[in-house]
Amino acid sequence: MITGRRMAAVDENAAALGVPRKQLMESSGNAVAHTVRDVADPGSSVAIVAGRGNNGGDAFVAARFLEEYDVTTLLLGRAETIGTEIASENWDTLERADYDVREVRDSSQFGLPDADVVVDAMLGTGISGDLREPVATAAEAINAADTTVVAVDVPTGFDADGGDHAENRVEADRVVTFHDTKPGLEDLAAEVTVADIGIPAAAERFVGPGDISLARPDDREGRPYVIGGGPYTGAPALAAQAALRAGAELSFVAAPGTVAGEIQGYAADLVVQPYEEDVLTPERADDLLETAQEYDNPVVLGPGLGTADETLEAARQFLEGYDGRVVVDADALAVVPEVETDATLVCTPNRAELARMGGPDADDLRAVADEIESFAADLGHVVLAKGPDDVITDGERTRISRSGTLGMKVGGTGDTLAGIVATLLADTDPLEAAAAAAHVNGLAGERLADDEGHGFLASELLGEIPAVLWGESDV
Repeated sequence: MITGRRMAAVDENAAALGVPRKQLMESSGNAVAHTVRDVADPGSSVAIVAGRGNNGGDAFVAARFLEEYDVTTLLLGRAETIGTEIASENWDTLERADYDVREVRDSSQFGLPDADVVVDAMLGTGISGDLREPVATAAEAINAADTTVVAVDVPTGFDADGGDHAENRVEADRVVTFHDTKPGLEDLAAEVTVADIGIPAAAERFVGPGDISLARPDDREGRPYVIGGGPYTGAPALAAQAALRAGAELSFVAAPGTVAGEIQGYAADLVVQPYEEDVLTPERADDLLETAQEYDNPVVLGPGLGTADETLEAARQFLEGYDGRVVVDADALAVVPEVETDATLVCTPNRAELARMGGPDADDLRAVADEIESFAADLGHVVLAKGPDDVITDGERTRISRSGTLGMKVGGTGDTLAGIVATLLADTDPLEAAAAAAHVNGLAGERLADDEGHGFLASELLGEIPAVLWGESDV
């Protein structure tokens, strides 16, 4: 089962793997035509009611595969406003080839032809709420017709993410959905067919540009709270700066007063909040917990904290008392296996840290991805295991990020990753945030390697993160 949001990401990943959306649309349209043939004999009349998106484009393709039928295609809207290039190309093909096509420019012009089959291709996945004109009028007419209704991917008015159905929805008899079923379709009074349209399994398994699109912030938002520093200062500064580069509105760092000035010196953009102790202590953890709970923004716990017994106890105490979202990195990872917490954790161990936590001890993380998935399931948290290939899993779903270069062995790249995860975690599913962040961080390294070779610094990744995340590069 796959949501509409995730399906859009998989489509984009498939295109990056070399299976373009135009090819997928051709396969989708063919699958729709096959279902029409199942429900009506050649010579029957078919009315296609199409919207201006790719759902309509699938139906335009279907019309070409139904030469032995009497097909009329109605477009809700003007042809020049079709929303995607491939859908527009398929409409143009119908016009040039002299198919029976008609534009319906407003609801008063809509008239549903008498037909043995109606193909509902008005709205696809990602749509929620009651239908608006001219779709509402068309849906009413389709429901009133005494005919078989075949819906493309999902019936119009169906929310493929939440499974909700609008009050003025289309009631379909058959649904041809693509690649995998969508949440809630099984509850409809319709026969559902899942059509294989040629999307490779790698489009779901491997992190790609679609995953970045899925997790990309809509606007500058979120205020990650980095708890780090003490023995080390660069790590919390890198994590906090990476959070800003990934779209955070503000980035806070709680650190010992002895190093707070040094951390602030890395970037004037950081909001550094010093405390008296030289390292994080259990007494101080209570104050930081109160601050984190008050502001309810993602926390990054661990960069540069050190491994003093009192610091690890403080990290344990913080996690036991917190119920928000936490990226756990570096030294703080050691306490996670023994902590009982209501917090949502994304743990970001490297290969050695993963083994110390109780996960598999392997140089090739991709080869032991199933073992890491089982470990994450037992742990009860998302694990982003860092290596030449990153493995990201929540114990049920697993993704592999293949981006990155040898140059990313340099210290600090894990800290930039933690900061990116924290920003994306503000509004995104934890697994999706972690997968996208891993890919963004790796692609930023690839951009640097192309320009500088493998001898770059982690701080130089900061300048590449926006270009990758905000779509200014070929990802």
